[in-house]
Amino acid sequence: MAKDRGLTLRSTRCQYAWWEKGDLRIVNYLTREAYTANPVVLELIGFFFTPRTIRAALLKFDAYSPESVGQVILELLEAHLLLGCDSPEAARDELLHSSWKAWLPEGGIYHFLTKDAPYVPGDWTGEKRLRSLPRTPQPAHFKETDNAELISLPPHHKEKDTFFQTLHARRTRRTFSGSPVPLESVSKLLQTTWGVQGYIESDAFGPLPLKTSPSGGARHPIEVYLMALRVKGLAPGLYHYQPTSHALKRISSKATPRKARAYCADQPYAAHSAALFIMTAVFARTMWKYQHPRAYRVVLLDAGHLGQTFCLTATRMGLAPFSTAALKDTLIERDLGIDGISESVVYVTGCGMPVDSSRRRFSY
Repeated sequence: MAKDRGLTLRSTRCQYAWWEKGDLRIVNYLTREAYTANPVVLELIGFFFTPRTIRAALLKFDAYSPESVGQVILELLEAHLLLGCDSPEAARDELLHSSWKAWLPEGGIYHFLTKDAPYVPGDWTGEKRLRSLPRTPQPAHFKETDNAELISLPPHHKEKDTFFQTLHARRTRRTFSGSPVPLESVSKLLQTTWGVQGYIESDAFGPLPLKTSPSGGARHPIEVYLMALRVKGLAPGLYHYQPTSHALKRISSKATPRKARAYCADQPYAAHSAALFIMTAVFARTMWKYQHPRAYRVVLLDAGHLGQTFCLTATRMGLAPFSTAALKDTLIERDLGIDGISESVVYVTGCGMPVDSSRRRFSY
């Protein structure tokens, strides 16, 4: 430590502290590493919020032995709660702070601390999965409102309109025939769900893209990447969809059933699908207009709107759709070549050919 006393350090900006059962806990929400600490450590962390040398810290905290101060500094460095000012970790920390500044700490803490969550292994039996659930009774599916007037509604019969047929036919599918999906079908799914249908003129914001799903403030923060596994007429690979030109840009040939299963938190059915549609969020689009952290919810809602549009479109086309938020975020982001901070994965949909060869199609 003696030779490094002139090293300039700073505290990570991406940290959060709370009390848990009487213990002080500190987490770096970018690395998702949490530690128990003595409250005195906060004084040292606060000291380094202005970049300073280790020598300056030894002088400041001269009431403690140099060895004890040096030991705490080493532990904080190992925990990435202190960073070398010129380190790659400091650059990534700064990227998160500058990219997410408007939504910190609330939005950033939730987003980053919930990435790469643990999931039930894909090879667990149904019985084992049930045993992992809480032993308390499950909540009721519906709420009863007591002491309120009950008004019966007119009877409803299922409509024969093709939209309502599609709506009632939509189901999450996890078995597929193994046959390839035609490129024409993939093209229609991309254009209908994520494609630009036109523009509307806005005095304040200029031309705003119109899509088939709503988006908060017409910001449309969601991008989509195609993992083609079994698409007839398209080589297996990872592609970025370009909605303005309705085209694909191939970014990698790393597309295998094993990789698809890994992306979807080891869920076996993903490996048997024909294609995954990986949705990411470019947060700056929404953040630019809405600077309160509540707008983080809007980004997730946008992804949900697109997921339902995808599933309805695939159902009407006679395909077998699914959607999942159980993802290995860091693995996907690395393969897509995105930083996971300014652009991050949020949702995945996918499809295959249904097992029933006499799949039902709806007339257009």
